[in-house]
Amino acid sequence: MAGVDGRYQVARSTGRCESSGAELPPGTPCIAALCDDSESDGFRRIDYSLEAWEGGARPEALFSHWRTSVPEARTQQRILVGDDVLIDLLERLEGEEQPKRQAFRFVIALVLLRKRLVRFDRREETSEGVIWHLSGRGEVPDTWTVLDPGLGDDDIVDLHEQLGEVLQGDL
Repeated sequence: MAGVDGRYQVARSTGRCESSGAELPPGTPCIAALCDDSESDGFRRIDYSLEAWEGGARPEALFSHWRTSVPEARTQQRILVGDDVLIDLLERLEGEEQPKRQAFRFVIALVLLRKRLVRFDRREETSEGVIWHLSGRGEVPDTWTVLDPGLGDDDIVDLHEQLGEVLQGDL
């Protein structure tokens, strides 16, 4: 399968609540929402204040969400997303047929492997392509199959950087 034809674009936090438009100062707890973006076949990120979220504000085409904090201006942050969010994204992207989403799922699997939350069991060549079989470690007993989209090193680095930007951290 061909590699990703360009960067997987998802914006960083805007520092504003999507619902109220109010500025979210650095360090403020907020909810980051990942939404389907039909124009790019990818995702877009939207932030909400805790008050707006708890009051019922939700974006259209909500795919996933997590609690985080607004980053300090121009400082590099460590990842503020729990491992459960990464596992949830891996599971939610199962069965996706869009190449960008398959590539995004593959990079999430690579991050989980790097963090030693999942174990590589075997690979299988099928008519769909190369399938990786993964299993959870410790408290993560599940198993997954992930399509290797045939990404080049540059594609993996780009997607990894963008995943870090989406999750507001350095993976």
